[in-house]
Amino acid sequence: MQDPTSSPFAAPRIIPKPWGREVWYAHEDRYAGKILEVTKGHALSLQKHERKQETMYLQSGRLVYHFNGVDYEMTPGMCITVRPGDIHRVEALEDAVILEVSTPELDDVVRLEDRYGRG
Repeated sequence: MQDPTSSPFAAPRIIPKPWGREVWYAHEDRYAGKILEVTKGHALSLQKHERKQETMYLQSGRLVYHFNGVDYEMTPGMCITVRPGDIHRVEALEDAVILEVSTPELDDVVRLEDRYGRG
């Protein structure tokens, strides 16, 4: 059995958010992976990215996905790719778990509107 101090395993980074939390399980030079846990009735910022591209897969729950001025209902098993410049927001109709993979620019968020007063 390997010495646990030399293990290749690491704990994910937990980022509390006013709408739930993010679990960052990968943040590498060329890609990133997150789990977004969004509480029913809460929403992420209406936002866009200048460089970041992301694909989201809804694992559980139901969402309204605001995408470039159109509202879509998103149900488990659906996915969407968001490219730089796309205006988007996730709003949870039920507690939801979203798997996200993206390019590594996790700080590339241009908030256009935010319920929680973040700029």
